[in-house]
Amino acid sequence: MFGSGILLIIFGIVHTEAKIVHVDVSLRGCTDSDGEHTYGLDGDEMGHADWEAQKIVMTLPKFAEPFGYEDGEYEFAVQQQEICKENLKTVIRSYKNPVVTQACPVTSIYPRDDVMLGTENTLICYVADFYPPRLTLRWTKNNNNVALGVMNSRIRVNVNDFAFNMFSTLKFTPEEGDIYTCTVEHSALEMPLTRIFEFEVPPEASVRPSVFCGVGLTLGLLGVATGTFFLVKGNQCN
Repeated sequence: MFGSGILLIIFGIVHTEAKIVHVDVSLRGCTDSDGEHTYGLDGDEMGHADWEAQKIVMTLPKFAEPFGYEDGEYEFAVQQQEICKENLKTVIRSYKNPVVTQACPVTSIYPRDDVMLGTENTLICYVADFYPPRLTLRWTKNNNNVALGVMNSRIRVNVNDFAFNMFSTLKFTPEEGDIYTCTVEHSALEMPLTRIFEFEVPPEASVRPSVFCGVGLTLGLLGVATGTFFLVKGNQCN
């Protein structure tokens, strides 16, 4: 991911005739081995440079109006990365390897859908507000490491505060007693940060059979008592 680096941030404020103000952000950052070139509007990411695919990838929701960047935008992003890395070398020399600012990640774990026994679902581990943008994330099931069914998103920058966030998902089929954990290791943490997800059968599910048995037994006893009552009365009449 990222290591130590600098960010070149460019803001643009767009005014319309209706006097609605929008904040347009172009964020460029780099390390000696990686980089970020992201566009955002009003706190949401619009697109970013994908260095592996070698193109600008749009990340607007599907319901948004079609939008894209002009031809040559990816080539421009590559040029900016080269400039950024040269500037980074100058800054490191000038400030004699300055200490990198640290921000601890905040994590949460939750299922995508309502959890039902024996029904496949997805656990989501959300990691937010960390810096620098480099971390290690791992899943466990009942204290055993899990890699199958895991998918990690790319690390994304928050265009509002320039901290970073990411998602990791794990496909799972819940069974009673299973315990899942998502553990994050980051340079700003003194020790790994672990979130736990444990599925428990709702009380109604375990109580319902007992209730039915109890009701059946009660009705049976009432039937026996009623039969005995009428038998005694019949004998008295004779």
